[in-house]
Amino acid sequence: MSQLIDGKKISAQVKEAVKQEVATLKQQGIPVGLAVVLVGDDPASKVYVGSKKRTCEELGIHSEEYLLPASTTEEELLELVKKLNQSTTVNGILVQLPLPKQINEETILNAIDPIKDVDAFHPYNVGKIMIGDFDFLPCTPAGIMDLIASTGVDLTGKQCVVIGRSNIVGKPMAMLMLHQNGTVTICHSKTQNLKEITSKADVLIAAVGKANFVTADMVKPGAVVIDVGMNRLENGKLCGDVKYDEVQEVAGYLTPVPGGVGPMTIATLMRNTVTAAKLQHKRNQK
Repeated sequence: MSQLIDGKKISAQVKEAVKQEVATLKQQGIPVGLAVVLVGDDPASKVYVGSKKRTCEELGIHSEEYLLPASTTEEELLELVKKLNQSTTVNGILVQLPLPKQINEETILNAIDPIKDVDAFHPYNVGKIMIGDFDFLPCTPAGIMDLIASTGVDLTGKQCVVIGRSNIVGKPMAMLMLHQNGTVTICHSKTQNLKEITSKADVLIAAVGKANFVTADMVKPGAVVIDVGMNRLENGKLCGDVKYDEVQEVAGYLTPVPGGVGPMTIATLMRNTVTAAKLQHKRNQK
């Protein structure tokens, strides 16, 4: 039976450290602020935005929320991003994805000042992650690295497999494990012999977006299995990409859904916002 990796517990530790740092910065006259922009009324996005707002309040971070109609034009959104880039009360800018089809996501993400890009989606920050000299890490992959670290497993020389090649999770996840000397394989929809590859993984990251996709026969006994998926079944129940009941009999460590990766993503966002505030203060002192 696998050991549970408790994302709620670990994220609470991260948030407590952030809370203390926010208080220290305030004493030094350095406030911390995050702006979250939501275009349209996607239900899942609304939940995420609400959660981020509550967490900001809990940690003493100033939060600004911009809820724009689905009919918002690209020009209008670019104007708001420009205003937030220049704002002295906002250190981090997060534009909630996905955006309506009339808005080009790449154009918007590229418009965010890299020093306020707390999602680490700007090409400048992506490039810095690639070479291992980064200020920010994407929130979900960075949170996953904390979860892996909590198991005590050293990635050096380990076979690490990521299922999924998105710019948000899969690609940066592979890079972070590579930076810690893991031997990394990225699998995707065109991968052949998937089961053969995943069953050799010491660390398996499932970020494919398909409910119960990873079954017990795809997992190496004793492996660390991180479930990034958040899928809703027909009965309304949440489940991950990993068939939890099966895989927990085989894996050494396993994250639950919910309560695994999700809480770490928000905690890491808050940590990134503090980093942004410190970087901007340093820049302004020059």
